[in-house]
Amino acid sequence: MIHLPAVRQGPLRAISARVGFAVALVVVIVIVIYIDRGGYRDINEDGLSLLDCFYYAVVTLSTTGYGDITPVSESARLINILVITPARVLFLIILVGTTLEVLTDQYRTNLRLQRWRKRVKNHVIVCGYGTKGRAAVSTLLENGFDKTSVVVVESDRAALRQATADGLVAVEGSATRSTVLVEARVQEAKAVIIATDSDDASVLVTLTVRQLTAGKVSIIAAAREAENAPLLRQSGAHHVIVSSATAGRLLGLSTTAPPLIEVVEDLLTPGQGMALAMRSARRDEVGSSPRELKELVIALFRRGKVLSLADPEGTAIQTGDMIVYVRDDRPESIPAMP
Repeated sequence: MIHLPAVRQGPLRAISARVGFAVALVVVIVIVIYIDRGGYRDINEDGLSLLDCFYYAVVTLSTTGYGDITPVSESARLINILVITPARVLFLIILVGTTLEVLTDQYRTNLRLQRWRKRVKNHVIVCGYGTKGRAAVSTLLENGFDKTSVVVVESDRAALRQATADGLVAVEGSATRSTVLVEARVQEAKAVIIATDSDDASVLVTLTVRQLTAGKVSIIAAAREAENAPLLRQSGAHHVIVSSATAGRLLGLSTTAPPLIEVVEDLLTPGQGMALAMRSARRDEVGSSPRELKELVIALFRRGKVLSLADPEGTAIQTGDMIVYVRDDRPESIPAMP
C-alpha cells in the first residue's frame, strides 16, 4: 500500500468534526423546543417531556416528520419558521457535505496516486526509516534532492506515519518482498539505500533489488558487522557502509586525537562550517594538478576508483574525473545593521 504525504486533515477527522457539529445542532434545537414545550401538542394530548423534545428535534431535522407532535401556538410555529427550518437545512448540508467530503477525498487520493505513478522516475528508494534511514533522507534533502524524488519502504506503522509527516511518499510492506519493491517503482529508481535493522534483511533486500533491476540501479547498503560487508557486495551492493566499524574508528579517534573527531563531525554535520562535496572536472582543468584548484581537493574519483593526491595517478586531472573537495558550508552571515 502506498501512503502519500498528508496535505490536509484526514477523512475520519473531518467526519468527526461534522458529527460533533450535527449533535450540537440537535441539542440546541432540543433546548429551544423544551423552553416552549407548552406550544406543542402530541397525539396523546399531554405535555412534552425532554425525551419528546429530543424525538421531535431528530425527526424534524432529518425531515422524517411523523406528525405525531405538532406546533399549535403562534410562538411555536414562529420558532419552527425562524429557527428549526433553517436548522433542518443546515443539518442536511452537514450530512450531504460529509458524504461528498469522503468521496472527494478518496477521488483526490486516487488521482494523486495515479499522477505519482506516472511521474516517479530516477528517484531514491530508502528501505527502512529508522535512525539510519532518516539520516540518509536528511542528507539527500540537504544536498538538493526534492522530497518527491525520495520513496520510503517500511513495514512499521509508526515509521510510516513519520515518513508521510515528513512529506515523503511511503510504501507499506517489507522491502524483502519483490511486490513491495515493484510498487515503489524500483526498476525506474536511480538508487536504493538499504538501512534495515539487521544484516540478514539487508542481504535479502540486496538480492531482491539486484534480481528486479539486473544490476542497473545503484545499491547502497548499511551493515552492522564488518564480516557481513563482503556478503553484501557479493549479493549485489555497489557500496557498503559498516556502521559498527565506522563508529568504532570514530571512538578511537576521539580518544587518541580528539581534535580529529571534531573535524569529522564538522564535515558530516550540515551548516557547521565544512562539508564534503563532489563535482565533475571542467574542460579547462584537465591536465592541471588538483592542488592548483581554488577548492581544497582531497581526492579524485576516476573510473570507479578513488585516487589520493599522493597517488602518482592523482597528480593530474583527466577528462571524466570527479573532484572530491571540501566546501564552505557555513550559513550566510546576516549583514550588520547600519
